[in-house]
Amino acid sequence: MFGIIPGIIISILTFPGIIFHEFGHVLFCKWGGVKVKEVCYFRLGNPAGYVIHEAPENFRQSFMICVGPLISSSILAFLLFVPANVFMLLGQSSPNSPLILLLLPLLWLGVSIAMHAFPSTGDAKVLWEESKRHSSKDSLTLIGYPVAALIWIASILRVIWFDAIYAWILFFIASLPILLIRSILKI
Repeated sequence: MFGIIPGIIISILTFPGIIFHEFGHVLFCKWGGVKVKEVCYFRLGNPAGYVIHEAPENFRQSFMICVGPLISSSILAFLLFVPANVFMLLGQSSPNSPLILLLLPLLWLGVSIAMHAFPSTGDAKVLWEESKRHSSKDSLTLIGYPVAALIWIASILRVIWFDAIYAWILFFIASLPILLIRSILKI
């Protein structure tokens, strides 16, 4: 019972990430030509969201549907972190700057989306099974096993807040171009 409560609180606080994670699955289903049967973008429970789709015809479709949220969520979080870094830089000159009103929502959205970027253990299991099923037909399956293993490792590391660490790594990477420009322009 007590283990469930923190998970629900985190889900509520980071619900945009859950929604966008499921949207990533849907997006890659559509791009791969796989029909989506049912979508739950957010709910209180386990899982916090899900996508039910037809069986993919090939390994490439399965792979992209499984890792789609990692790709789309990482890109979106990065794109939110770039202006957040700009606002932080501009706000440093004036601590009472109204830019904080823009910075905080961008940080919240970016962190919540990045925290839910990694596919679930269910996605890892599907990817592993699809790698086995298609191994004789598609050489791309060779990357399916290590990717599935990395997803499982990331899931295990959630106990030490790996998902939040990943979000802040993306934030730092998004700050690098801003820091470079700042050093060149001597701002």
